[in-house]
Amino acid sequence: MDTGTTHDYLVRLRDVILHERECAKILDMQGMIEAMHTKEEIVKVLAHIKVIDEQDKPIAAQIRYENRRNAFLFKSTLGWIRQTMEFFGQKTVTSTYSAHGNTVASQVNGRLLSGRI
Repeated sequence: MDTGTTHDYLVRLRDVILHERECAKILDMQGMIEAMHTKEEIVKVLAHIKVIDEQDKPIAAQIRYENRRNAFLFKSTLGWIRQTMEFFGQKTVTSTYSAHGNTVASQVNGRLLSGRI
């Protein structure tokens, strides 16, 4: 990573976070991985800085906001994927009933995704 000022690193971090979200939206996994590595490098450099200038506080607040936006996007997407997988794992065959009105175990698995080939 090139040497630079704290302001330059903060601007670069903000830009990388925005780029990461754009990669996520278009499902560019390679771009997301590259953005993640770049973020890690910048954060390692910024970890040594204890106090930032007053003029850099607005950009730090923007970084916090954009990073939380990304976190919400990733968390909600993960929840959506989990719900989808639960849906496909549910039984599609309703319980059947015998002549006496009792439920009878279905002979068919009934799952959309059973794990079998």
